[in-house]
Amino acid sequence: VQLQASGGGLVHAGGSAELSCVVSGTIFRRNAMAWYRQAPGKERELVAAISPTGKTTYGSSVKGRFTISRDNGKNTIYLQMSSLNPEDTAVYYCAARRVQPVGVFPYDYDYWGQGTLVTVSS
Repeated sequence: VQLQASGGGLVHAGGSAELSCVVSGTIFRRNAMAWYRQAPGKERELVAAISPTGKTTYGSSVKGRFTISRDNGKNTIYLQMSSLNPEDTAVYYCAARRVQPVGVFPYDYDYWGQGTLVTVSS
C-alpha cells in the first residue's frame, strides 16, 4: 500500500491551501482515511478523518476551518484548509486504516504517506 501526499508549501496567514493524497495497493473504498500533522517538538495530532461512506471527524483546532473529502473513483483524499495561521505550520501526513470505522489515534492507522510540509507565514 502506498500513499502519496502533495500540495504543501508556503502560505500567508489567513490564506488557503489544499492537500491531496493518492492511495494505491488497497481497496480504497473500504479504508478509513485521515490527515495527521506534526509540528516540531510536538506530538502527531489528528487533523481530520473520513470513513468510506463520508462520515467525518475533525480535530478541535481545525474544526470549522478545514474540510476533508474523498473521491473513491480516484483513490484520493483531500484536505481543504482555510483561515490558516502560523500554528498550522507542520508536516501533514495522510494515513489509511485497513478497516472502515475512522480512528482518532495514530496507532489506529496501518499505512502512512511520506508527509508534506505546510508553512504558514505571519
